[in-house]
Formats: sequence, C-alpha cells, structure tokens
Amino acid sequence: MSTAQPLNALDYQRLGEAALDPGLAGYVGGGAADEQTLRANREAFGRWALCPRVMTDVERVETGASVAGIRLSMPVLIAPLAYLGMAGHGGEVAAARAASAIGTAMCVSAFANASFTEIAAAGPGPAPWFQLYLMRDRGLTLALAEATAAAGAGALLVTVDAPRLGRRERDLRSGFEIPADIALPMLDAAYGGRREMSPVELFELVDPAAGWDRIAELVERIGLPVIVKGMLSAEDAVVACEHGAAGVVVSNHGGRQLDGAWASLDALPEVVDAVGGRATVLLDGGVRRGADVIKALGLGAEAVLLGRPVFWALAARGEAGVADLLAVLREELELALALLGCTAPGEVGRGRLRPVPLSASIA
Repeated sequence: MSTAQPLNALDYQRLGEAALDPGLAGYVGGGAADEQTLRANREAFGRWALCPRVMTDVERVETGASVAGIRLSMPVLIAPLAYLGMAGHGGEVAAARAASAIGTAMCVSAFANASFTEIAAAGPGPAPWFQLYLMRDRGLTLALAEATAAAGAGALLVTVDAPRLGRRERDLRSGFEIPADIALPMLDAAYGGRREMSPVELFELVDPAAGWDRIAELVERIGLPVIVKGMLSAEDAVVACEHGAAGVVVSNHGGRQLDGAWASLDALPEVVDAVGGRATVLLDGGVRRGADVIKALGLGAEAVLLGRPVFWALAARGEAGVADLLAVLREELELALALLGCTAPGEVGRGRLRPVPLSASIA
C-alpha cells in the first residue's frame, strides 16, 4: 500500500479498497443491480456549475453551521454505516473520536459493532445521532430509540427506504456474506441477549407495512428531533412534516436499494420546495468534495451526510485517516466558499449555481 499522503476522498477510496478483503471492499463500494443509481449520485454533481461572485471580502471564511439546531464545525456529518467495525482500527469508536475532534457529529447505525454508549463517550464534541429502522416489533423499535436518547443522542434518524433488502449483485457474484456472529451490541441489548443474524435475517425484522403513524409515535414518545431518511419525492417530504418530523434526508440509500431511482441531488430541489422551511433538509449520496457540499447547499440542503469515504479512510489509516479526510473536506469547503465569494455556508443559494447542459456535463 502506498505511503503517500492521501489528498482527497478518492485517494482514500483507493487505499481503503486495497486494505480490505476484496469481498468486503465490494460490499462497501457496491450498489443494487446494475448500479445505475450508484453512478447517478456522482454524475448529478457534474450537472451543476458554480457561479462565483468576485470582489467580495473573503479574508475570513467560516465553515460552521447549525444543523437541526446543533452547531457543527461544518455542514457535514458522518452518515450511518452498518458494520463499520469491519473496517478495523477501532471501528465506530475511532470514527466518532475523529468526528468529535473536528467538531461534527456522527450518525450511529443501529447495526453498529459497538454500543451507542461507547461511541458517545469517544469525545466531547457534538452528540452523535442514532439511526434506526422501523422494526415489526414496535417495542424493540421504541427500546432502541429510548435507550439511545437516554445515552445522549442528539437526534433520531429513521431510515424508511429499506422495507426489503436491495439486490446487491456484487455480493452475489463474490459470495461475500457478513458473518452472522458479528457483534451488534445495541440489538443484543434490546433483545436482552445475544442473537446471531445475517443481514438478510436482520432485514426480515424490518416492518414492510410500516406507516406514517410510526413516525408520529416516535415524535411523541422520544424527546429528540426525529429526522426521516430516504426521501426522494415532494409528496413524502410533505407527509413527513405533517407527522412531526423535524427533518428529512434526501437519499436513495447510496444506490443500494432501488436501482434506477433518481440521484439524491436531482431530487433535492423538489423536496426543499415542498418542505418550505418547515423542517431541516439534509442530503446523502455521492458527496466527495467540498464543492459537492456547496452544490447541495445551493440547492437547499442544510448539510450533507458522508458515508463510504469514511469507511475507506478508516480501513486505510484508522482514526487518523478519518480525521484527515474530514479536515481535508473542511479545507476544500472553506476554499470553495472563498472562491465563490461567500464567507459562510449560509450565504450559498441557488443563485450561485447554474445548470450545465447534459451534453457538457462536468465530471
């Protein structure tokens, strides 16, 4: 493996892929079916160009932002990553330390390989958020939410776009399977004992008939902002707001669920317009550069979630790799803001973007 200092998220991807077993690397990097949506998430950023304003005072540029009422050092959070412990090097706890050190929050997956308490204790920075699925067992869902709220979670992130597991053909071809005996401490605690389950068995616990009343129940029962993850339509965003959601995440699950679904960035404007300021709007999918963050902000997102690059950086260089990745992204964001003629993320609006003709899309 090269000892050269990685310069960006794509460098970390190359290093991370080299550091992992090919089957696990395929699991992390892959998407559903033909991976059209996986590719579309990246390609969408090339359909927007930045429009700088010049002769503005950008001697001092601030990257900090308030996201769902929480002050962060930049409008970038670590996305929930299942089985992050398989990257090694301390897994979720190491990633949480890196996020805390730079002043941003980590979204902790219900399928994490460490307990929420361990992760929350990793550093004094912004409180981690907790991501969960709506299980068939309402009691289990509530137990997970209540336990993490009591442990200091900053928000509850409810993933609603995976009533069934997407068909991920990279894994079928490679034969890769996550071991059923891998530790899932939060689920074990909620069940009151150790249960060995494969990802397919885990997703059989998810309620495919869950309705919006489940969101309203969490809003009523859990004293945290409830943010619904998996929005790709204005209609669903409106209903989420009507049921008390404090925010929505425009997301297609990183291209891992319905192949052929449109890119998160393409869906963002209609969701933002439908929400109309009633709730926080976040985005995930395809973010790799500070300029990508700016494009999401310009289209109305308050912040973005960063997923796969964190797994790659952790696999490549552990906690130091994640810390460096986040620092590089913040530096890119600061420079891009200055060159755009902005002094803070809140100054970026749709007027700073221009659509690029499809024949001239910039990659």
